[in-house]
Amino acid sequence: MASEIYTVTGMTCGHCAASVREEIEEIPGVRNVDVTVDSGRVEVTSDTPLDREAVARAVTEAGYQLV
Repeated sequence: MASEIYTVTGMTCGHCAASVREEIEEIPGVRNVDVTVDSGRVEVTSDTPLDREAVARAVTEAGYQLV
């Protein structure tokens, strides 16, 4: 298992967090996504380390930006 922490900008509410979570959960191997709106902190647990670009694409698809 791998755990990585990212920062996402632009989230302001629970719906924002849900959108980011849902998009990242679609990446193969992702087991859990924990999003904290106030800080923009996103912790992702996966089978193996994720490609940062894949996470960035998922966050962009949700309408936000990976820092």
